[in-house]
Amino acid sequence: MKKIGIDARLLNQTGVGTYLQNLLFYLDKMDLKNKIFYVYLRKEDFNNIDFKNKNIIKKIANQRWHSFSEQISFLFQLIKDDLDLMHFTYFSYPIFYLKKFIATIHDTTPLKFKTGKASTKNIFLYQIKHLIFKLVLFLQVKRAVKIITPTKTVKSELIDLYGPSIAKKIKVIYEGINYKILKTKENSTLKNKYKNFFIYIGNFYPHKNVDNLIQAFMKIKKNFQLILIGPDDYFTKRLEKYLKKINNKNIILIKKPSLNDLVFFYKNALAIIHPSLSEGFGLPLIEASYFKTPIIASNIKVFKELWKDQYLAFDPKNVDDIVNKINYFLSKKPKFDYQKIIENYSFEKMTKMTFSIYKNYC
Repeated sequence: MKKIGIDARLLNQTGVGTYLQNLLFYLDKMDLKNKIFYVYLRKEDFNNIDFKNKNIIKKIANQRWHSFSEQISFLFQLIKDDLDLMHFTYFSYPIFYLKKFIATIHDTTPLKFKTGKASTKNIFLYQIKHLIFKLVLFLQVKRAVKIITPTKTVKSELIDLYGPSIAKKIKVIYEGINYKILKTKENSTLKNKYKNFFIYIGNFYPHKNVDNLIQAFMKIKKNFQLILIGPDDYFTKRLEKYLKKINNKNIILIKKPSLNDLVFFYKNALAIIHPSLSEGFGLPLIEASYFKTPIIASNIKVFKELWKDQYLAFDPKNVDDIVNKINYFLSKKPKFDYQKIIENYSFEKMTKMTFSIYKNYC
């Protein structure tokens, strides 16, 4: 039996967590034949996920990403387990792990923008951490036998950063719609509370550019709501303080909504607005497409790759352009056809293609 490890320590983090949950969900349904999978989980996630497939074994790995313990104790744990192939599913990994591994690199955003809570601390400390991060990612890219990216845009960015020699080992595998969303009914009771609203769904890191969206929405003269939906974390608390300061009753923050609530917002929003300066894929926009929610979003390369001309694009750095595009949408009510587009995006297909890579290298 060949042993394959999957780093699932970020199982319940935004973005990467959705990727992991779906990869494991569809992997659990597959015939794994002569392969054993070790799934490495944090303690708080260990009892919240179970597998029917006897070839998938849960293992506790409580070492936090971007930590010293990851570099030492997680490394020793992986060496002890004597894996034939390891799948690192995030930027962070033990740099002295020298056995065969593949890596999923979701985007290059942390190289271009300050992201995460560390970016708010002492500038000298941040610079040191950022240099370490760049080294870790460089080694991951150079040492991986195969790299998975969610878009051609990310593949191109990695080649620009690390040279054409890595091009052959990069495989683009599109992601899809969260299986949990597909099974969830909307919370229709919210219809009495929210009407004539736009939504933003995602976290509130600086590169998400939500401040510009808020500034733009404050210039919309008609009576519409902007509902900001995201996690409850450090950047959300910063946003809360800002919203209290501006005191605009038409801008509403919703933290950690249930899936039923989320489906309601997707199905009933006038449009989803996404002002991000950088993305690797854009899961909320894929989910919005599934519910036929019109998309108004940044004119960045990755969105052009995924939606081509089937969305209303704006310059995310230009508040007035965001205002103009929202007003254009309200007056012209453009229609978009997402049916053929979303057929290209599936977590089930992604898992099957990822499994093919496992078989090729193990």
